[in-house]
Amino acid sequence: MKRKKRVSLLSMLCALAFAAGTLGLSAAEALAADARYKRFVESFWPVAKRNGISQATYDAAFKGLEPDPDVIKKDAHQPEFVLPASHYLALTVTDTRIRIGSEMLEKYKSELAAIEKKYGVDKQVLVAIWGMETNFGQFMGDKNVIRALSTLAYTGRRKKFGRSELLAALKMLERGYITPDKIMGSWAGALGYTQLLPSNYLKFAVDFDGDGKRDIWETPPDALASTANYLARNGWKRGPTWGYEVVLPKRVSAKYAGRRNSRSIARWKALGVKRVRGQEFPRGQDRAYLYLPGGRKGPALLLLDNFRVVMRYNASHKYALSVSHLSDRFLGVPAFEKPWPDGVRALDEPERFELQKRLIQRGYVIGEVDGVLGSKTRAAIRKLQKEKKLKVDGFPKPKMLEILREEQGPLAADASAAQPAATPEPPQPRAATSEPPPAAATPQLP
Repeated sequence: MKRKKRVSLLSMLCALAFAAGTLGLSAAEALAADARYKRFVESFWPVAKRNGISQATYDAAFKGLEPDPDVIKKDAHQPEFVLPASHYLALTVTDTRIRIGSEMLEKYKSELAAIEKKYGVDKQVLVAIWGMETNFGQFMGDKNVIRALSTLAYTGRRKKFGRSELLAALKMLERGYITPDKIMGSWAGALGYTQLLPSNYLKFAVDFDGDGKRDIWETPPDALASTANYLARNGWKRGPTWGYEVVLPKRVSAKYAGRRNSRSIARWKALGVKRVRGQEFPRGQDRAYLYLPGGRKGPALLLLDNFRVVMRYNASHKYALSVSHLSDRFLGVPAFEKPWPDGVRALDEPERFELQKRLIQRGYVIGEVDGVLGSKTRAAIRKLQKEKKLKVDGFPKPKMLEILREEQGPLAADASAAQPAATPEPPQPRAATSEPPPAAATPQLP
């Protein structure tokens, strides 16, 4: 018994040391945080009980849990709020994601057609959300959702959100939709292929394939249909697109931007606003507002009501713009006509693989070479930038690759032999045998 107590105490001290190191807390502060968490779990039980959660479910959900310091850290540094729009899109709308998304559109062609017919939501938008949220199922989150949400619930700036979603997650357990050992997701509690929050799972998840389960973890059509149901019931309009890239006359300054200046397309046309590449606006009665993500010198966009619906999924203009632009790229629409004023461009797939190989060759630990410039790769870039006395932002600019090439010369033979990762294979594939359509002229958006 004494040995077990010593091991338990040692485990607790290690956990507290980790929390202190991660958040810059003293050991005493970390111990106090752990005590506050335990008091929160005890105090939340009556709330759960009033909402139909059994003692057995509650105890099983919280067994062995402690606060997660990483959740608090990530909540304060969400990339869609920290990165400029040009950088954010360069990381999210990549040639790799466009290629894989196009393959998923073909692979699930019949299911997506049926989903689009039922809910009226563009299939390209659904696949874009899938790609943005989990890279088509590659990264669905490794956090225990009960632990993550209870951490948000007891401390920080989003207690109300954390408590509401925690209660919804407990209801999922109580009703047998998932078990405590499998309720894994993002640091914010999002679940499955398209990262539905627990409350949204309860409201909008559907069993599209008819197998008796609303399975957003292993059945892509269920996840995509659930997301379509969410968007449809939040106001998605069947037919119109999300918005248009436009050319502004000199008389339309940045003062015209913003939702407060929303007006009909006909009125924007009267001001001299035109679509890029000489295309026409299909409906003059649609209302839109002007969005200038890079300022007056960058891309100019007129955003329609469907853009705001995407923002209901994630309340960030940059996120919604990435989803919307990615969905256009699946249709064959080119990148924005007007370049970003800061000159940022995305590294292409071979460049991203080369950058990761060279970072590894330099001794940085970034995980596997997969072409995905995630947190470990960007952390290595920040270290390199600091060493070279450059602006430290962790962004994979082409200049960083040039520096490594000049420093290292040709890649080592073993590194240069690595190939781009294969297209991710969802757990339950739906065969698609038709050939992809031939390249077409730039399409007219609805």
